[in-house]
Parts: sequence; C-alpha cells; structure tokens
Amino acid sequence: MPGDAARLFELRTASIRQLASRELSAVEIFEWAARVTFADMERRIREMEVWVAEAPDARGAARTILGWMAVDGERLEGLYTDPRFERRGVATQLLDAAEDLVRRRGGERLRADASRNAEAFYFRRGYAPEGPPLPHGPQPVVKRLAGGCEAPR
Repeated sequence: MPGDAARLFELRTASIRQLASRELSAVEIFEWAARVTFADMERRIREMEVWVAEAPDARGAARTILGWMAVDGERLEGLYTDPRFERRGVATQLLDAAEDLVRRRGGERLRADASRNAEAFYFRRGYAPEGPPLPHGPQPVVKRLAGGCEAPR
C-alpha cells in the first residue's frame, strides 16, 4: 500500500547497512543505500508488484513487516529482509512468490542483480550469473522458470 513506502524504505536501508556489512565496505554500503530514494520507493509501489511478508506484532494489534520484494515484468527489482528476521526463510518465501508470480503470467525467467552478500542465496536457488558484474558491484543473475503458463484472462 502507498502508506507502507516509509516502512519499506527504512527496512531496505536497515537491511543494506546491517546484512551487507559482512561482504561490502562502508563506502559500498553507503552508495548502495543511496541509489534508491524515498520517491523511488513510492514509484515502485505505484508501478510494480510489491509484496510484503508480514506477521502480527506481539500484541496482535498491528503488523510487523518482515521483508518485501518488487517485481517488474520478469525482473526482481528488490528483495529485502528486516535484519531482525534474517535466516528465517523470509527471503526464500518472497523469492518463491516472485517466481510463481512471473511463472503464472507466462514468464520464462526471472532476472535480478545479486549483491555480493546475496550471491550465494541466489545460486543455492538455481540462479546463474548472466554476464559480468555491474560497475557498481551487483552480479546479474537469471533463473529459467519451468512450467510457465499463460496468464489468466
């Protein structure tokens, strides 16, 4: 929802700063975080498929966003997990949902730009490098999706 833009933007920034620090320098992290502005996040919500993984908070009164992903055609334009919930299957479930979404629409592949801290995650899930790393660091990856079918009419 458009009202989630601030939370998704904050989650993205926290994810980059905390989870990428194992593989990237402070300068690389700063540059990566700065590549998307709040206005860009609002545009993603308006123009792309943005899905969130969420759970009720401890009191059950509100929801906690565990992670989110954005899909544009056959391209994954973002996949981020709240650092408090890393290694609990959130990114895997979101990536599975992205692949299913593209497959149901008749897509044959899903492409993404894998940061160095996420390359192993994508490779374990059947993605392969697609060309050399980009000048700003990420490795383009692609996965061929079996069983693509026509989108429902």
